[in-house]
This record gives sequence, C-alpha cells and structure tokens, in this order.
Amino acid sequence: MQDDVARVLGTSLPELTLTEAHWQGLLPLCRLHRLGRGQVLLRQGDATPALFGLASGEMEIRFLTVDGEASVIERVPPGRLFGLSSFASGEVSTFEVQGGAKASRVVAFGPAAYEFLMDQVPGFARALMREYARRYHGTLRMLEASRHRSADERLRLALEQLARTDRAGPADAQGWRHIRTTQAELAALASLSRQTVNELVKTLAAQKRLRVVYGGLWVPAS
Repeated sequence: MQDDVARVLGTSLPELTLTEAHWQGLLPLCRLHRLGRGQVLLRQGDATPALFGLASGEMEIRFLTVDGEASVIERVPPGRLFGLSSFASGEVSTFEVQGGAKASRVVAFGPAAYEFLMDQVPGFARALMREYARRYHGTLRMLEASRHRSADERLRLALEQLARTDRAGPADAQGWRHIRTTQAELAALASLSRQTVNELVKTLAAQKRLRVVYGGLWVPAS
C-alpha cells in the first residue's frame, strides 16, 4: 500500500514530504481498489466517496449523454489524482470513471485520510491547490481547443495528452516515440469524427510528421 500511495503523492505533489509519523497515521486511513479492464470505479451522478489517485494501470474519465453515448475526456496517467472537485464540494459526480485497457490499482483518500493530510501534513493543501490550478489551466486549453482551434491542433493536443500516459514509449535513437492508440480513441479525445482523424493522420503521415503502424502511431518525441 505505501508504494502505491507514495507513487500517487510523489507524482502529483512532488514537493510534498511525509515523515515516518505521517505514514503511520495516513496508511491505515487509505483504501486500495483493484479494478479489472473496463470496470467502473465511479458512476456519473453518484456521490464521490474519496479523492482518488491512480497508482498503476489506466482509467478513463467520461461524460455520458442522455442517450447513453460516452465521450472520453481524459485518459488518467499513473500517479494522477482525480475526483477532488465533487469530493471536496460534496456534489455528485458530473463524470464517470472506468478502467481502461488494463487492470488498475486506485488509491482512495476518503474523508478521514483527506482530513489527516489537510490537518497533519504541512504543505499538503498548498501543493494540492497548485496541482489543481495547473490542471484547471490545462482544462481551459482543451475547452478553447474544442471551440476555437483547428482540427489538426485538436489532434495534436490529443496526442500530447496520450504522450503523458503510459501509452507512450521512450524515444528511440531517431527521436521518435510510439503511442498505443486507435483512430476512434483519438477522435473521442479531440472531439472530431473518425473520418476527420483518418484524413488528418494520412496527411501528417504523407508530410512525415508521424508514422502509422499496427496498434498506434510513431510521433516526434519533442
């Protein structure tokens, strides 16, 4: 458990330092969820019981429409905290969280763990505010992209989002990295049709700005 909690806090709040006494107080208050592929962690419209952190695997944050269609808005990378807004406000969740293509381990910081971190760990509140302010800025960029940016810019932002997850491999000797994805997934992330994504990918491949391979794309690492 401590390794999972340490990965989440160390990735999302790297400036935070916990002493041995902090660990002894915090760990008994945390819970670990093991989810299989496609398993739902949080349903849209439900109360959010905890601040969650993805320790390993992959989770999808999705909006569900009235007719049951799902729109994926983010692939949560390992180490990411999520669910703060609805948990801290006491409001129901405005999104659904579901396991992705692999099994996942999710740390839940419920009310007692959250209160301990806020009250007993110096710097936690400041670090959490900084992280979510940065995240809010990123959300505004995506909102701007969906309304004002061109289709190719929206596709680039979707690839940048995937590049921050474990879908992306390390850069090779030529400075390219492989991203495991599908055109359907890119279309959902970029709020584009699959036909538009297919045309953009063909154009970018012809310009040698990416390479199409089975199971994904090769893109420049920088």
